[in-house]
Parts: sequence; C-alpha cells; structure tokens
Amino acid sequence: MKQFLFVAAGLFAFANVNAQTTGTVKLNVNLNPIQTIVVNGIEDVDLNYTSKADYENGVSSKKDNQLTIYSTGSYEVRVTSNTATISSGTKTMDVSSIQVIPTPGTGGQADATYTPQFLSGNEQTLVKSATGGVNKRITIEYKAAGLDTYIDNYIAGQTPTTYTANLTYSIVSK
Repeated sequence: MKQFLFVAAGLFAFANVNAQTTGTVKLNVNLNPIQTIVVNGIEDVDLNYTSKADYENGVSSKKDNQLTIYSTGSYEVRVTSNTATISSGTKTMDVSSIQVIPTPGTGGQADATYTPQFLSGNEQTLVKSATGGVNKRITIEYKAAGLDTYIDNYIAGQTPTTYTANLTYSIVSK
C-alpha cells in the first residue's frame, strides 16, 4: 500500500508539473511623440534694398532646405517674430510687411499643406501634415514689401539702416 501511495503521489506531482506548460506576459509598446526642428546653418537672412527697383518691387531671399523636421505623427511648423515692430534708432517698421513663404525642400513632404504667412508677434502656421516625417526639408523664402513701403525708413548717416527681428520656428504635434 505504501508503494501504491508513493507511486500515486509521484504521478500526481508529475501531472501538476505538466499542467502548467504556458505562461502569459503583457508586452507594452509605449510610443511617445517626438518632434524636432533644425535650422540648417543659416543664422542671418538679409533683405537688401539697393536700387529704386528694390523699393518699388520689394526684395526676397530664398533659403533652400532651411528647416529639417522629424515627427512621429501629424504636426505643424510655426513661425513667430520676437516683436511686432522693429526699430532702428528713432524709426520703426511693422514685421507684418514681411512674408515667409514655405515650400517643400529636397526630400520634402509633398502631402503637407504649405501656407505663406506675414510675420507677426504671434505664432503663424506655415506647414501642416496629417502624417509624420523623417528628415523632411522645408525651403523658406523671405519676401519684403515693395510699393515704396520703406521709402521713409532710411536714417541719414546709417549705411545701411538695419532693422532686425529674431524669428523662432517651432514644431508641435497635432
């Protein structure tokens, strides 16, 4: 009888070991939003008025691939000026007379929406995309007013008279 109990106990233990042949693990993949924007080596943009035609027609400066973005999902690229008016000594000018024109750069995102904006002290949306992007480039053109808008902004003795604004580009997830 002892042998029978010993064998039965052994079989019962063996049956319990074989009863747990699988286990469960919960795997979580946690994706956090990542957005980066890089201004590519262009620190100063000069809009030079050097002729009568410049004052009449306006001037522009195009910076190919000026911005590079990375985003893990939909995003917006925005621009803002540090001020609504800029001054040079005793005279001021509105930054709203300067337009920022975005277009896809090399390897840019063709399915994004690119919207030209006039500068402001408030954020202006330049690019909207419903999808993410890896190293997408954006070309920016800066276009200043014509129609003799700045004819009275030159200050005698300053050559050139320089008005300066600092622009900030940002990217946000949407």
